[in-house]
Amino acid sequence: MATHGSLTKAGKVRGQTPKIEGRKRTNVHSMQRIKSNYRKRFVLQRTPGQNKPGRRPRRR
Repeated sequence: MATHGSLTKAGKVRGQTPKIEGRKRTNVHSMQRIKSNYRKRFVLQRTPGQNKPGRRPRRR
């Protein structure tokens, strides 16, 4: 099977990019998460998912 380019160049771009340390992530407490979910669903009446009724483009 033929390859699209030589294997000696594999990983060239990844090797050249500088290493950046990831940011420290903190977990949200479970009660705080439940409270924000309640606020989104019932207080603001948002629907879950990406295809929200107001944001979906109309079909032609």
